[in-house]
Amino acid sequence: MSLTRNLIAALALLTGVGTLSAAPNGDVEAGKTKSATCQACHGADGNTTIDGSYPKLAGQYATYLAKALHDYKSGERKNPIMAGFAATLSDQDIADLSAYFAAQAGDIKDISHLK
Repeated sequence: MSLTRNLIAALALLTGVGTLSAAPNGDVEAGKTKSATCQACHGADGNTTIDGSYPKLAGQYATYLAKALHDYKSGERKNPIMAGFAATLSDQDIADLSAYFAAQAGDIKDISHLK
């Protein structure tokens, strides 16, 4: 595991992202089925967004994705479009979607070497 990933994991634990460990385990196949709505903006595999302002989901950490969805659902994170979608999701739906997008090959680049 790279130093960057270790630092991100440590920061996630310190900021509460790690507290989602009690959440249900995600099922990748169930997440794929549930991702049909997500695909409209984030692409079939989470790599091809319809607009550059929409984030790529593929390859992100499942804990990060789950925290973001929980935060949209609770209102902690503000985005009217995502809040509407997240409001309908159960904890299991969030776990499944997070597992699916985390399992996809992403093209997110590690830029920690840049100064």
